[in-house]
Amino acid sequence: MKRALRVFRRVVLAVLAVALIVLGTLAFLRWRGLILLPHEADPKQWEVFGVDVSSYQGVVDWSALAGQGVDFAFIKATEGSGLQDRQFTANWAGARQAGVRAGAYHFFSYDSPGETQADNFIAEVPVEPGMLPPVIDLEFYGDYLKNPPERAQVKEILDPLLARLEAHYGVKPILYVTYRSYYRYLAGGDYAGYPIWCSSPLVFPLTPGWRFWQYSHTARLEGYYGSEGRIDLNVFRGSRDQFDAFGLAE
Repeated sequence: MKRALRVFRRVVLAVLAVALIVLGTLAFLRWRGLILLPHEADPKQWEVFGVDVSSYQGVVDWSALAGQGVDFAFIKATEGSGLQDRQFTANWAGARQAGVRAGAYHFFSYDSPGETQADNFIAEVPVEPGMLPPVIDLEFYGDYLKNPPERAQVKEILDPLLARLEAHYGVKPILYVTYRSYYRYLAGGDYAGYPIWCSSPLVFPLTPGWRFWQYSHTARLEGYYGSEGRIDLNVFRGSRDQFDAFGLAE
């Protein structure tokens, strides 16, 4: 009986020790800003904070967003080879007028050539001083959620798209990824030189070399009036000086 009691005590102590280690690790990560809550706007541990928007946010009051600490915004411009976001032009002008550094993103299609997708984006997005690099949003949709394309098929579309945008805008595009798209298409491949913007709710990205972290899809800020009441939140990995120098065309 005494032996069983001693074993029980050791097990309890071991469990408590593990729990304390886990709680301590979580507390440390939270203190360093490596865990961010979904509605935590402009987190104090990060110098540069931003949002991403599309027509779903409707009409945007960019001065109101800037007043809530928004430093940058990725704005949806195009999708595939033929679709344009109806709010892009207004959002692009409004963000820049409010002093919010803007970048445009393209929703990647698995169903049309990279060259024509590049044409669509270039026709919509001007080359302007200080803009963030163009973004290719590489994720899954529709039937591809269950049946993602093969890596070689995606590379055949992605490579000419990247090349055309880099040649036109004079800077390497940013690749927006989920964990699934990153490890399926980019990891260990030919894309090491491209900046990564990673979707990783709550906990900092586990993809190597990321520059932007999308930590929330469910936040609510004031200053936009559309069918979607939520807005995505992001931070830049680096200082404000590093952000100011990031992605400037040569």
